[in-house]
Amino acid sequence: MNIIPTPDDSISLRGLQAAVDEWITTIGVRYFSPLTNMAILAEETGEVARIMARAYGDQSFKEGESPDALADELADLLWVLTAIANQTGVDLTEAFRRNVEKKTARDSLRHSSNPKLKF
Repeated sequence: MNIIPTPDDSISLRGLQAAVDEWITTIGVRYFSPLTNMAILAEETGEVARIMARAYGDQSFKEGESPDALADELADLLWVLTAIANQTGVDLTEAFRRNVEKKTARDSLRHSSNPKLKF
């Protein structure tokens, strides 16, 4: 497996999990503990929130901050989320499939009949 996908590569969730695992175990040496990864997840979520507040909310960017950083921060968030899934035995493909099924069963009429969502 090529650890670094090319720009033309499409990657599945299972492929993502395998790539993160390979990178962590070959280049990163080992996984951080789940608690450390949870702290990193919270930190990266904060970074995404900061950029979103500036790019799409009412805050403005400070000097030296880049509005282009959102993609990198989302990738960091996806990375640590994937690492947590790997080390806790979660198959993201199956978890996502089940989650979409749950949302579909629960919300099939809820959103379409919500007057707040009408245009």
